[in-house]
Amino acid sequence: MADPKKPSSPFSSLASLRDALPAGPERAPETAAPSAPAAKDPFGGAKIVVAKSRKGRGGKTVTTISGIAEHALEAITKELKHALGTGATIEDGDIVVQGEHGPRIKTWLEQRGAKRVVLGS
Repeated sequence: MADPKKPSSPFSSLASLRDALPAGPERAPETAAPSAPAAKDPFGGAKIVVAKSRKGRGGKTVTTISGIAEHALEAITKELKHALGTGATIEDGDIVVQGEHGPRIKTWLEQRGAKRVVLGS
């Protein structure tokens, strides 16, 4: 049975040594970091077109998404694959999703802040 007088954490005995340590370097005050490309809005108010296609795919239907910013293509593709449970890839600046998922993709994009999503043919 554990002794109630003993500390339960192995780090609690180190707390008493904290004052004996030398001071570390001073930190510069935190300023607003410049916006990184990944922090930019992936949609930017631009029109996003979601369309289905079969051409050049051996009769298989795919859904293409165009109009998403270059810097966000990989992240959005990864999230979309996970959300839909299907394969997706990037081809010529467009996201190509396996299968016919137009309405589902439109809803998914709108939930993430896309303002103008159009379903094409």
